[in-house]
Amino acid sequence: MKEKGLDFKHKEVINIVDGKKLGYVQDVCADLETGTITSIIVPGESNKLLNIFANNNEIVIPWDKIRCIGDELILVEISTL
Repeated sequence: MKEKGLDFKHKEVINIVDGKKLGYVQDVCADLETGTITSIIVPGESNKLLNIFANNNEIVIPWDKIRCIGDELILVEISTL
């Protein structure tokens, strides 16, 4: 999965565990030393069940939770607690 950070913008993120739409990619985080993307950020809601990843109403999804990147969608696998 070689993608550029800008390629993620405006792709919809869906959790394959429960089929829920999480929103659209707002930003990406990268390791500046290696140039690799470490996570994607989706705007969250205060009542989301994914509070373990939430910070300031954002859902930070680690790179290792991304399962597939398509032209319009990003599929992630996040278990809710």
